Amino acid sequence: MIVGANRIVEHEGHAYHVQCEDLGTDSANLEVRVYENGTVLWVKRIPYRAVLIKNLPRLEQDEELRALMEKTIHTVGAAIVKGKLTAR
Repeated sequence: MIVGANRIVEHEGHAYHVQCEDLGTDSANLEVRVYENGTVLWVKRIPYRAVLIKNLPRLEQDEELRALMEKTIHTVGAAIVKGKLTAR
């Protein structure tokens, strides 16, 4: 299990903290949160059961999950910059 990844995305004078956390293989979800000044602005769960059913060796599974986290953070960051992320 990979714990998570974080990035700061700056846009129009605001600093947004984008956090992606692995909720564990039992739930098989990543949870992505966007914060500004400690306030949660947006939350979404991203399922990853498709990665688990591949039955990859542990290191390869972790690499796939890490890549999914990084892609997710990049996508959310791009949505922030384009003004497409709406508060929950």
